[in-house]
Amino acid sequence: MTASPDSTATSPASCAESASRTPPTSPSPASGGRDGAGLSTSDAGLYLMLLSIHGLIRGHDLELGRDADTGGQTKYVVELTRALAAHPRIWRVDLLTRLIDDPRVDDDYSSEQEPVAENAFITRIPCGPRRYLRKETLWTYLDGFADNALLHIRRVGRLPDVIHSHYADAGYVGARLAGLLGVPLVHTGHSLGREKKRRLLVQGMDAEEIEKTYNMSQRIEAEELAMDNAAMVIASTTQEVEKQYSVYDNYQPQSMVVIPPGVALDRFYPPRRGWFATPDPLELGRFLREPRRPMILALARPDERKNIATLLHAYGQHPRLQRAANLVLIAGIRDDISAMERGPRAVLNEILLLIDRYDLYGRVACPKHHHADDVPLLYRLAAKRGGIFVNPALTEPFGLTLIEAAASGLPIVATEDGGPRDIIAHCRNGVLIDPLDHARLGDVLYAAISNRRQWRRWAKNGVAGAHRRFSWSSHVSRYLSEVEKLMKKWRRKRPAAAPRSKLPTLTRILITDIDNTLIGDRAALQTLLERMRRHGEKLGFGVATGRRLESVARVLKEWDVPTPDVLITSVGTEIHYGKRLEPDLGYQDHLEYRWAPQALPEVLNELPGLRLQAAVEQRRFKVSFLLDPGKAPSVRVIKKQLRRHGIHATVVLSNGIYLDVIPVRASKGKAIRYIANKWGIPIDSILVAGDSGNDEEMLTGNTLGVVVGNHCEELKVLRGQERVYFARGQYALGILEGVEFYNFFDDINSIHESVG
Repeated sequence: MTASPDSTATSPASCAESASRTPPTSPSPASGGRDGAGLSTSDAGLYLMLLSIHGLIRGHDLELGRDADTGGQTKYVVELTRALAAHPRIWRVDLLTRLIDDPRVDDDYSSEQEPVAENAFITRIPCGPRRYLRKETLWTYLDGFADNALLHIRRVGRLPDVIHSHYADAGYVGARLAGLLGVPLVHTGHSLGREKKRRLLVQGMDAEEIEKTYNMSQRIEAEELAMDNAAMVIASTTQEVEKQYSVYDNYQPQSMVVIPPGVALDRFYPPRRGWFATPDPLELGRFLREPRRPMILALARPDERKNIATLLHAYGQHPRLQRAANLVLIAGIRDDISAMERGPRAVLNEILLLIDRYDLYGRVACPKHHHADDVPLLYRLAAKRGGIFVNPALTEPFGLTLIEAAASGLPIVATEDGGPRDIIAHCRNGVLIDPLDHARLGDVLYAAISNRRQWRRWAKNGVAGAHRRFSWSSHVSRYLSEVEKLMKKWRRKRPAAAPRSKLPTLTRILITDIDNTLIGDRAALQTLLERMRRHGEKLGFGVATGRRLESVARVLKEWDVPTPDVLITSVGTEIHYGKRLEPDLGYQDHLEYRWAPQALPEVLNELPGLRLQAAVEQRRFKVSFLLDPGKAPSVRVIKKQLRRHGIHATVVLSNGIYLDVIPVRASKGKAIRYIANKWGIPIDSILVAGDSGNDEEMLTGNTLGVVVGNHCEELKVLRGQERVYFARGQYALGILEGVEFYNFFDDINSIHESVG
């Protein structure tokens, strides 16, 4: 529980306490020294870890367009992994994604590790149910992904030099991992939540429906968290930095760099003289009465953001354009539209209805299937027929298809949002359009098809610009240059040597909140302590509390509790060990990251209803305020105030009146994972017990969680979650019940289903 004055915190009824370049393919430590977490470091080359959690990711035959989660991002991260691995400065690249074991998808996604190069691997991490899930439903399981990723890092035997997260869900995980391990986080947002929400509102979608469909507030908060922790943010365009990121509270343009995405130019090149596509890709002749007309090609997932309907309106309302060119829509992969998810089903139904409405039969092709190898052929075929590639998306952060088309000698017409701005500026091979103006889009496409001199100039410029600016070799060169500059600034601090402790020999550890969890029932507490004593030296005991260290020592003595092996105090901002209460100096160094407490009082004094608590409540890594609920703004507004002043911190509200501001790397849950990593204790060998909402973070993930029977209402949100057991017994009796449930003092049960 979070900090509060001792008179309140002790109230029994209170719910708020205050080497060789080639890496090993099997687990094996790298050569070199050891860091404070017991992991190896190496001068053999860089170890880069990429995180891309959602979608169907594999090293071959990417199922692009299968659904809204399997598109340009999945292709980008796989190709980035390969391109980085080929560089001589790289020792190993791991692309971590979610393990999926589901009869509805290929068995490839259930393989724990897939080599994609000699020193690069797609590593699949268990995360929640084994079935395939949409990204909007993954949030509950991301803590478990982070814990399982730590196990993978320990198997590799070396800390990554950099963690690079892709999209909001990976940003959430990356912030946790990078903070715990003390390595720099690089983040790429790809598609940003605030921009998506803005566009959906413009389209007329209701704000409540946006939230219900996309979990938008959670996504935006994860993006803020990633930016709060990222040492560098990589964007693909200048517009993304200046327009899309600038609306975030944590907008820090000085830490952002623009690196355009790369394209595998060995696959994408113009049609050579005399070339004809044989056989016709996707048998387009089945759809088109005059297949040799110029081709307007669109390639996108059936997602409302891709704005395919506007393209059909533009084409359907422009008779001259229909006579001048065919329209080819490659809109994902489908078998039975009625069996698809609601979003793709709605988009595809609208496409077919618009084709019928404008009677476009014989002029529009919309095949059901395509293979990855068909895509380069389609670009070349469109270029051969003097066509145009069009991307009318509402928002386009990357534009990989635009670069592929450019490299294939195919001019482009694209949305004025995001990536296309930079692509057309560098390649001079097309024109930007307002994606909501279908009349203008039709006129632009007709002009682009009709002006052959301009078409030839655009085609030539596109090929040259793609090679000059968007090859994978140029991308990796710039990427590694920025990463190495970042590492020189980083000055990673090694955790200080730990005091003598039995922690290195422990096989498991019980960590409990104090007030209303450990204490409250003396008889049950003594039974618990006696059982722990009988278990022996392999079991550790710890407490995690919002109390100050001095207050902890006093209350434990009052309740006849021996000094724990580890004490996490002051809302997770301090760690001490054993009878001598030795501080973990490495943890103190760890928390210094972006911590600037001197500015906090002045910044928060600008808000009503907040005043500093007494000096005794303040700590090096905790600034505590009293909050007047009738006058003070919400925690969300307080966070926004801090972010807008460039202050990176975590805000914890306890009992509605005690507000603690602590470093971004601090919390009880983060401190537990720091200890687990430092001492080599598997996270699923830690039993954690608590009673209030401020214990929620340490109860989730892969720890064995126990919620005691006298818990507060706010913990009811954890009911049904994996590895969270709701005991009937109160106080220490509830802890004992959880110990029995997990068989924690003997052979720990493996919990794979929800409990509670």
